[in-house]
Amino acid sequence: MQANNLDVIDLFLKLLSFESITPDDAGSLAYIRSYLQGYEEIWVNEGGVKNLFLYKKFGEGDHLCFAGHVDVVPPGKGWQTDPFVPVIKEGKIYARGTQDMKSGVAAFVQTLRETETFNGTLSLLLTSDEEGVATYGTQIMLAHLKEVGMLPDYCVVAEPTCEDRFGDAIKIGRRGSINGYLTIHGRQGHAAYPEKADNPVHRIAPLLQQLAGVNLDKGDDDFAPSQMVITDIRGGMEVTNVTPGELKLMFNVRNSTKTTQDDVRVHVDKVLDGMEYTLELTQGSYPFVTDRNSKIVEAMRRSIKEITGVETKLSTAGGTSDARFMGAYGIDVVEFGVINDTIHAPNERTSVDEVKRLYRVFSDLVGRFE
Repeated sequence: MQANNLDVIDLFLKLLSFESITPDDAGSLAYIRSYLQGYEEIWVNEGGVKNLFLYKKFGEGDHLCFAGHVDVVPPGKGWQTDPFVPVIKEGKIYARGTQDMKSGVAAFVQTLRETETFNGTLSLLLTSDEEGVATYGTQIMLAHLKEVGMLPDYCVVAEPTCEDRFGDAIKIGRRGSINGYLTIHGRQGHAAYPEKADNPVHRIAPLLQQLAGVNLDKGDDDFAPSQMVITDIRGGMEVTNVTPGELKLMFNVRNSTKTTQDDVRVHVDKVLDGMEYTLELTQGSYPFVTDRNSKIVEAMRRSIKEITGVETKLSTAGGTSDARFMGAYGIDVVEFGVINDTIHAPNERTSVDEVKRLYRVFSDLVGRFE
């Protein structure tokens, strides 16, 4: 399939028309592959997920990769237009995936298509499984690239990072996510005879302020302090005359590089000393951070300043992204994209101007990345 010669907005509108709900790329990856003539291809497809890596060696210098995903979340209800028929209205483009993250994909694909010289290797890595569990997505491709000696030196993930104004934030890292499942064991009894029971609700109540809402570390220049956030508490039989025999509590810790699962367990052990309980911890993602003085961070900040006039801040806020997989391989990675105020929402939208300027930022970055 041969793609037409499009500009970045034409390409963006085309990508938005693919109904690529996770993990189905709906043909979008084949389209992008046809659009980038002259690039070598590697496909790693597993578990119903397609992953595409395209690369071109221009010179002997660094390997710079642009990464992202073509999959989107289901549209849901409340749309005023068809979520997979993009509509331009008053300078805004409406469709599922406009912000998260086909704007970023269009911007870097167009950049790579138009690049004629570069002192190194340029590549892109795209998956159709970022919005899901990501088991067979970016991490599978990275494992393969390590095997064949093709891991990039630097990476830009084009997730939407800006908050209020285009250019105001790039992400240089992400917090991890620790999930906790805590069960406080007691002894069930009759509410009329509390002295004969051991009520875990009464036991835990005075300790909650010590358990959650406290800083587990002091944070640093890159991360805010890690805190335990209680997300669910339940116990009892939904009757008024039976005291519960156990209480179950769930929590989450968005952890910095200063707090680990072991630290969380030590904290719980200290607060609940003397109580009978069980604790299970799982790690959904691990924290990472790219050095503020890294070549890719400095180059991205200069390009944003050049195109937008904005002095961008460096952030590690927000949830997870595929950048965490880059960080795990020691790749210096940053994230930069359009404003993220309507991601996953009905009537998701971004502006024509933002997409054009994102393309210009990426083009400037490639031009100055020596």
